Amino acid sequence: MRKIVLCISIVLGLAVAGPDAFAQEVYSLDSISVTASRTPVLLHSSARTMTLMDSLEIASSPAETVNDLLKYAAGVDVRQRGGFGMQTDISIRGGTYNQVAVLLNGINITDPQTGHNSFDFPVNICDIDHIEVLEGPAARVYGTSALVGAINIVTKGSVRQHEGVSASGELNLEAGSFGYAMANGSVSVATNRTYNVFSASYQCSEGYNRNSQGGKNSDFGAVKAFVHGGAEFKERNLTWQAGISNKDFGSSTFYSPKFDNQFEHTTKTFVAIKSEGKGLLHFSPALYWNHSEDRFELFRDAPDKYPFNYHKTNVAGINLNFYLDSKLGRTAFGTEARHETIRSTNLGEPLENPNGQYVCGLSRTAYNLFLEHNVTAGPLTASAGLTAVYNTGNNEGVRFFPGADVSLRVLDGGRIFASYNTSYRMPTFTDLYYSVGGHRADPNLKSEKLNALEFGLKYYTQGVRMTASVFFNTGYDMIDWIMDTSAGEDAPWTSVNHTKINSVGEEFLIQLDIPRLFNGRRFFLNGLTFTGLHMDQSKSLEENLRSLYSMEYIKNKVAAQADLRFPLGFSANVSYTYVDRATESELIKPYHLLDAKIKYDFWSHYSFYVRFYNILNRPWYDFGDIPQPGIWIIGGFSMNIF
Repeated sequence: MRKIVLCISIVLGLAVAGPDAFAQEVYSLDSISVTASRTPVLLHSSARTMTLMDSLEIASSPAETVNDLLKYAAGVDVRQRGGFGMQTDISIRGGTYNQVAVLLNGINITDPQTGHNSFDFPVNICDIDHIEVLEGPAARVYGTSALVGAINIVTKGSVRQHEGVSASGELNLEAGSFGYAMANGSVSVATNRTYNVFSASYQCSEGYNRNSQGGKNSDFGAVKAFVHGGAEFKERNLTWQAGISNKDFGSSTFYSPKFDNQFEHTTKTFVAIKSEGKGLLHFSPALYWNHSEDRFELFRDAPDKYPFNYHKTNVAGINLNFYLDSKLGRTAFGTEARHETIRSTNLGEPLENPNGQYVCGLSRTAYNLFLEHNVTAGPLTASAGLTAVYNTGNNEGVRFFPGADVSLRVLDGGRIFASYNTSYRMPTFTDLYYSVGGHRADPNLKSEKLNALEFGLKYYTQGVRMTASVFFNTGYDMIDWIMDTSAGEDAPWTSVNHTKINSVGEEFLIQLDIPRLFNGRRFFLNGLTFTGLHMDQSKSLEENLRSLYSMEYIKNKVAAQADLRFPLGFSANVSYTYVDRATESELIKPYHLLDAKIKYDFWSHYSFYVRFYNILNRPWYDFGDIPQPGIWIIGGFSMNIF
């Protein structure tokens, strides 16, 4: 392996340098705990496919948003509808954007109205410590919505001091193509027992596209603010978070190809508090509340042409989690109650007491019971459990979703693993009731279910991380929007439950940490990462039927990143992605994207950098007839304030 890496470095024309010229922290992922089960486990020991993006990887990447970062994960499909994540649909292993659970510091912030809005985070990429991507069904870990996987965003904390008070701050300023500008600032304050981190950002652009009348239709403006803190007591730790995301963006032809001047406004607020026990019986309760408001304009600033759609959702939840260690292993159990409500102009049943434009509404409550047991016996690590589910929003009664994972250590640094897991997802309010603008929803949709079997191997050693896996997914009662073209091109899109979708795929990750691989010796080439996915789905539609979502998935995907370090504080990252999508669209073709970031650090507190997106200026489409940006250049400056 070392010879291979050396050959790669020579081919790239990279020379060896002394250790002082390339001074940088050597960071190991081997000892990081991740939430791939009901209790934290070491990344290496997990019997699931888990992608972890750490703070160094995030900082060096050309990515401007979480969505850009996720496109480098092998099994993740990122379908952009506009620039910089103003609206992005993210799915895992051939699923749809509604089938992924989204969490912020372990708190579920998935939007029950529509998955289009689930990735409205109140944090900027500068605020993130690491990202966990759990691929495959995750009902017994995260409960509802985790049909095909889950994504957990973990924000930065603050180093607590043994004595006195410490404070630090960071400021980031950016400007670039298409009138782009961004300002982000954060301040952290810590004592020996407490910490608080405050951040706020503003981001805007005039957009890279225009409508048929020459007006803006991909412009955006976004304001975000977030506070995350914690306190440590003798027998219990306490953490809290609160945030807001406010966005206005031109929606181009996001929802209908007939109209190119759509517009959307979203406001989301998040509040949560969580406690972690330290006793023999580890008790971790959490309370959270998510609030969302959405206004959609089919014709921008013209309610007289078509009335605006208004939606307001509230989600309140409580989690009670326990685990107990014994000679037989670790047993985890718990419960979750999650209450979801919507008030809308068109989603839900007619309200007895309408409030202004909110004339429809719906409420439902999900109850989950979890049980899991984990055991480690020599080289063997095993986990098995189930979740029992009852939701007042349907008549399916109590359903059980089991799962089991096994990992066996072989040789030095190697593991083979296998898992069987099941999961489910309730229809969103949009799936159930969106019956306007050429759509006809079915309020009697059943929940989606998925069974998944996975086999794989992992190899972690000094400077090398490799994983490879094969997965088999069987989904039934899957939800999609279909059109019967035999009724004419103006036939409505109808929400339905399909019978089955079978998916089979293979994916891999190879990650090389060059300094660790060569016992601390520094190269211009600091790190290499390769990921890949191949997948096939078997699903057929009757003649004359068209699918809006389920027939489109990534067949082949390759991503590669090279992290470079140079003397005198210079560094660079070059990232490449190739996507080949199964689709019925004539516009969506296989595409190659090349991005890069060049950075200069000086005086230990300041940095200048330039990000380049789509350097080759390739035309590409991710969804429908919406063209994506050509080359986009952004320059930035960051500094530690104190």
